[in-house]
Amino acid sequence: MTEDISHVPVLLDEVLNYTKHLKDGVLVDATFGLGGYSKAFLENTNCNVFAIDRDPDVRVYANKLIKKYKGRFSFYNGKFSELITIQNNLKLKNVIGITFDLGVSNLQINKAERGFSFKNDGPLDMRMSKTGLTAEEFINYVDEKTLANILFEFGDEIYSRRIAKAILLEREKEKISSTKRLANIIRGAIPGKNFKIDKATKSFQAIRIHINRELEELKLGLIAAENILQPNGLIAVISFHSIEDRLVKKFLSKCAGRKLNHISKFLPEEQINKKSFDIITKKPISSSNETIKINPKSRSAKLRVAKRTNSKPLHEIAA
Repeated sequence: MTEDISHVPVLLDEVLNYTKHLKDGVLVDATFGLGGYSKAFLENTNCNVFAIDRDPDVRVYANKLIKKYKGRFSFYNGKFSELITIQNNLKLKNVIGITFDLGVSNLQINKAERGFSFKNDGPLDMRMSKTGLTAEEFINYVDEKTLANILFEFGDEIYSRRIAKAILLEREKEKISSTKRLANIIRGAIPGKNFKIDKATKSFQAIRIHINRELEELKLGLIAAENILQPNGLIAVISFHSIEDRLVKKFLSKCAGRKLNHISKFLPEEQINKKSFDIITKKPISSSNETIKINPKSRSAKLRVAKRTNSKPLHEIAA
């Protein structure tokens, strides 16, 4: 049984406020998931939609849109970091908008067998593409220092060293192979009560980000978007935690025209102020209080939007 494709993504209306004016081009949904953004783009614009997702399980939802919107929707099972190669291979032209809805999808987190959530016990997997190193393999063989660094860097977990030590002690007794056992080990390593979120949340996030190389993927995806977007094309990025948002903010700020040092006043204007994007959202857009009441997950969501200029990309990427 498949989930309802009518699922409404976080900040959808806010994204549509920017994209609904785009015409006669291709909108790229770089994180297809259950297809909420793709469906909305098809219903609210006259653009064709090209969707990408590394999770093979989403194909069933993509097929529904392919059938319903014949000739206007296409799907590719792969990583958005591969956008340049995909564009070249598929002859994808006139890209006027790209949307990234980052993090884990409802499809992934609601299936215990995928190992992303500790709400229901399941195997320690966490692989978005179902290939490569599993969370179980990582947790049972990583050294203590590396694990602590990952938990701190990718999860902002202040108890990272205590958690890493507890994990190594417990795996000596028995291999850690389930989400429930890992979550309980993490909870036991963190002192105190009355936390706003489950004690295991940050560590699970950090492990997931590491397993899927999410930050590396995001960096490459942003660079790819800069390279394939047409002038005046839009990039919209929805992030759910500060690590992602900082990366997006830094990237767009750099692209938005940092002045060159030691410049001559006699240089042409385009050489004095090189910028590949104009930032539209000076501050990130967050969910309304009403939306948060309906969907608590939206509390941490932040949307940043920028428009592509006529300048060459500041970041080159090989095809």
